[in-house]
Amino acid sequence: MSKRLGWFLAGGLLVALLLAGVVSNFASGSPDGLDATARQGCTFGADGEITGGTCMLSQEREHQLAGGPLADYGIKGIDNEFLSTGLSGVLGVLITFGVGGGLFWLVRRRTPGKA
Repeated sequence: MSKRLGWFLAGGLLVALLLAGVVSNFASGSPDGLDATARQGCTFGADGEITGGTCMLSQEREHQLAGGPLADYGIKGIDNEFLSTGLSGVLGVLITFGVGGGLFWLVRRRTPGKA
């Protein structure tokens, strides 16, 4: 790997870690497009619970990993929400970078060895 490529990858990883660890805490809590569409057709009480109507959101169920250590954009057991969200983002970036790097390493082009 060339020195330039190494610096490029390190810079990209640093930017991704900063975005995941810090900026992710400032993301909007408002419903996105999919969530807003899923809410159409229902009425909601002051606490946000469905009080009537029919919509996709009324069919919502807990998924199989809801009790997992990284569920709900945080790390289970860390009470500080800012720290929990930031660390889960950093961990997600590191896992993704590791898996991606490992896959690239496995499928890399190899030059034939000298006989």
